[in-house]
Amino acid sequence: MKSMDEIEAGVKKMEQKIKELQEKGDFLSKEIRTHDEELLARMAKSAVPVVKVVGLNMLRKGKQDTKGEIYDPAYYPGRMIILGKAVRPVSSRPDNPQMPVTDQFCVMSEEGKFYELMYSFDGFLTDSYLNPIDAKTAIEHYGYDIMFMLYRAMHDYLKGEEALVDALEKVIAYIFAKKS
Repeated sequence: MKSMDEIEAGVKKMEQKIKELQEKGDFLSKEIRTHDEELLARMAKSAVPVVKVVGLNMLRKGKQDTKGEIYDPAYYPGRMIILGKAVRPVSSRPDNPQMPVTDQFCVMSEEGKFYELMYSFDGFLTDSYLNPIDAKTAIEHYGYDIMFMLYRAMHDYLKGEEALVDALEKVIAYIFAKKS
């Protein structure tokens, strides 16, 4: 009978430990989410060298032929990486309400700034608008997926920053594990 009491006491201790870990996890999750915009802004500063190496020159405007091929393209200066795509683009561009938005992306420039890249197409001309946004707006509009995409870019291309990348990997894994 004594061993049964010891087993029950052990089970109660395990249940208590699980409860403590869940409470700590909930606190940490809330703490991370409270500071998510600060984390994303810091990640952006750290990822600037990555964007300069792997970023793309994004199309500013170009004409489309009947096959859908772009000719006479003009590109934005500097490189950018795409972090996310809007599921439902806004109805029109802030610079020209007459231009409907066909595609909308969250991008980060090689200066570490976030933008919404909004493309419009009138049947002949593909045109765009680069709308500056802050880290908070980026998370609100595109979710935590942009944080994950930025982390992946850093993970794959940052050299000599293993400690930072390892710490971010743990934070990102924790955030995504708690979502489900």
